[in-house]
Amino acid sequence: MRIAVLVKQVPVVEEMALVDGRLRRQGVDLEMNAYCRRAVAEGVELARASGGSCVVVTLGPPSAEDVLREAVAWGADEGVLVSDPAFAGSDTLATARALAGALGVLGREAPFDLVLVGRNSIDADTGQVGPELAELLGLPFAASVRALEIEAGVVAARCETDDGWRSLRLPLPAVLSTAERLTDPCKVPPDGRAAVPGDRIRRLAAADLGAGPWGAAASATVVGPVRVLEVVRRREVLAGSPVEQVGRAVERLRELGAVGGVPGLEGPEPDTDAVPPPVQPGEEAPVVAVVAEPGRDRTTRELLGEAVHVAAPVSAAVVAIAVGGFDATELGTWGADRVVALSGTAVEEDVAEALRAWCGGHSPWAVLLPGTLWGREVAGRVAAALGAGLTGDAVGLGVEDGRLVCWKPAFGGSSVAAVTATSAVQMATVRPGVLPLRAPRPAGAAPEVAALEGRTRGRVTVVDHTHEDEVGALLAASAVVAVGQGVDPEEYDAIERLCKVLGAELAASRKVTDKGWMPRGRQVGITGHSVAPALYVAVGLSGKFNHMVGVRGAGVVLAVNSDPDAVVFGCCDIGIVADWHEVVPLLVDALG
Repeated sequence: MRIAVLVKQVPVVEEMALVDGRLRRQGVDLEMNAYCRRAVAEGVELARASGGSCVVVTLGPPSAEDVLREAVAWGADEGVLVSDPAFAGSDTLATARALAGALGVLGREAPFDLVLVGRNSIDADTGQVGPELAELLGLPFAASVRALEIEAGVVAARCETDDGWRSLRLPLPAVLSTAERLTDPCKVPPDGRAAVPGDRIRRLAAADLGAGPWGAAASATVVGPVRVLEVVRRREVLAGSPVEQVGRAVERLRELGAVGGVPGLEGPEPDTDAVPPPVQPGEEAPVVAVVAEPGRDRTTRELLGEAVHVAAPVSAAVVAIAVGGFDATELGTWGADRVVALSGTAVEEDVAEALRAWCGGHSPWAVLLPGTLWGREVAGRVAAALGAGLTGDAVGLGVEDGRLVCWKPAFGGSSVAAVTATSAVQMATVRPGVLPLRAPRPAGAAPEVAALEGRTRGRVTVVDHTHEDEVGALLAASAVVAVGQGVDPEEYDAIERLCKVLGAELAASRKVTDKGWMPRGRQVGITGHSVAPALYVAVGLSGKFNHMVGVRGAGVVLAVNSDPDAVVFGCCDIGIVADWHEVVPLLVDALG
């Protein structure tokens, strides 16, 4: 097999730090993206097993050569640096186009059987380049592959989803994005990287790929003002006996409004800002389309409620594109003026093709999708096919000068940027759980429903799909209790009692999910989820940056750790220095 692996150079996560609530970037070293390390290791292993070759490609400045040297030192046959000032300012679509161009040049020697990419980059977290690249190359795609076997030109892949697993079969050639735990990561120390001969690294410039355009000229999005979000924690580390500390902590939590009326497990109540009545826009009015992923009712409701507010300044109609079963009247109460029923398929590449055709005929002003693995692939493919600007993982939407403005976070929300699209169709995926759940409008006549028939290409077959968890409950929870590896899974019953008292959802650090103690969908942090509950209780957590950056949006952070020097006490509001075995039962009694 001839395999291409695409990698990205990013800042070293362990060196990132929050200084007085700000993200420190100065002096931070660069390294290969964590997900890309798995892609390289898997690509090298597959090439060796098949007697083939593995070529590793990166798009970046000259300094990015270091990640190629690491890949070659690990066993890749060749590194290819795609670098040119002309590539500056590339968004994900321009990046995908440049990488597709590079693969086209390299593929003249012999076609690639498989292209591997990391699931996403930890600095941007869009997950868009993989599906955009697959669309540009005309290949099937599987996201977040945790295990795979290849036989007779067919890939059998077990893939992580946002709340479980699914097994796929797809033919080669194909593009696969790798999960963090697919295999041991490619890691080579500096001396090993330096020992790689220079002739093992090939260079491609913009002129080698063709006329372009490239870089900013090929990008369909523009980044506007960037804000570093300051989060100033109180850092009140308590002293005294466990009983004394718990008493003071509960008193402070009540003073801060973090406990009191105990919320239900379903999360916050709907926002009092109800969905306004339909405005009955005319047939020629602009359209804001919301693509409803099957089984994601809460996320669909969030998107439709926000779409109404985005549509109002431009006098647009809100159209729900429902995939699979739906209740038109319910969609209407959530904000839909019209409904398009897409039938025939729920497979991402087929849904994307149907949506692309619909967009071609209706020219929507904006298209909104959920920031799930499903939504990211559908959005990425449609954006690549239409040449549309796509903002990934948005946490807020607005309208300025008649254009959609998407607030896009980086590093778990340490900073956000205002991103706008320059294309006629403006697209965004929105992180589930960050938009308000607005009170529904009164039920009236069901919206008009139009049919859209999808076509199944049959390239990607879903063999089975296991629903393991409800990640939406975690993202929407008003209280979260998170455990680190300091809490043995056999003792989770005690933590569950605290969750019950608080009406909280249970979450975990990466090391906990690495051990299989909790589902990956419960992981909080830079390679997991970002959450914003009113109260976040960290039990047995060290408090490293790559976890705590995922709770920057929390109202109050309570930390429990027996180590007075634990990092978590520098990024919490209230700290209890005691053994959690003593503290948790006391909290349950005090709050029960």
